Amino acid sequence: MNSEEGRNSCKLQDYKEGVGAYCIRPDKLMKENMKKEKEEAILKELEKAKKEAITTSGKKYYNISVDQIKNISHKYEYLSKGIEILALKNNIIPERYHRNLGVLSPLEQIKLLQSKVAIIGAGGLGGTVLELLARMGIGELIIADKDIIGDSNLNRQLLSTELNLGTEKIKAATKRVEEINSSVKINGYSVFINASNVKNIIQGVEVVVDALDNLPSRFILQHACQSLKIPLVHGAVAGFNGQLTTIFPTDKGLELIYGPKEKLPERGIEVELGAPAVIPTLIAAWEAQEVIKILLKKGKLFRNKLLYLNIEEGSMDILNLNTK
Repeated sequence: MNSEEGRNSCKLQDYKEGVGAYCIRPDKLMKENMKKEKEEAILKELEKAKKEAITTSGKKYYNISVDQIKNISHKYEYLSKGIEILALKNNIIPERYHRNLGVLSPLEQIKLLQSKVAIIGAGGLGGTVLELLARMGIGELIIADKDIIGDSNLNRQLLSTELNLGTEKIKAATKRVEEINSSVKINGYSVFINASNVKNIIQGVEVVVDALDNLPSRFILQHACQSLKIPLVHGAVAGFNGQLTTIFPTDKGLELIYGPKEKLPERGIEVELGAPAVIPTLIAAWEAQEVIKILLKKGKLFRNKLLYLNIEEGSMDILNLNTK
């Protein structure tokens, strides 16, 4: 084909593809066609593999197992997350998410699989948030913490066991997610965040979870989230008390709880009261739920409100934060 023919075919393709003055490159078009052909082949595999099942309420649906998804992923060299999304788009439910779909639609589950969330801190709060979001099917998770697992973590931190004492928390976190949900991409950063590195860690995520244990770092994280226009879910625990709020980029946030950052102590009252097992789990569950609500744009958030729990007294208060 001479250059004139190439120009003419390009113009003809412009009209066919509806791209105006731009011409689709042949190599890009070839890749798109190959991807489409592969997805069509995967859909045929899904149709063959699906099984009829009945919900507890008696409704019929079609499902597919974790092993079947892994086999198809291996056969076609296609990410298992992508296979789960294709299945959901065609009303074939990955059985691992079946119990999510009483309150979520298949399209909402797809949204979670396509989402990216960062968790800063891998201790009592962060490890539990990580576990919950991986089980919910958040497609990509980032976690950052430079600590190693020690004896004092065993009372409350889900990532810690007697067998992994001395292990970097990030390595334990990565291993845990891979064991729970291999469709979830996990990126670990073995660092303590600071003003120089935090933006690089959270860049491109849709929500950030504050699971830190010191006030200066919390304010650094909030500032970075505000700068990048990312919602932040804050949680903190001390003794049998815990608190939670959701901070959007234009909110004052932590300043309304702790006062000006210039007058902050390094740590709060948790140094004296400790952190028994139950309260980090409760606050982490609330944090994970706030993340889900933000991603799906549904439900009422604790924005400009502080949820305060005292589980020893059995009390729960919702405080309106003064935003003036």
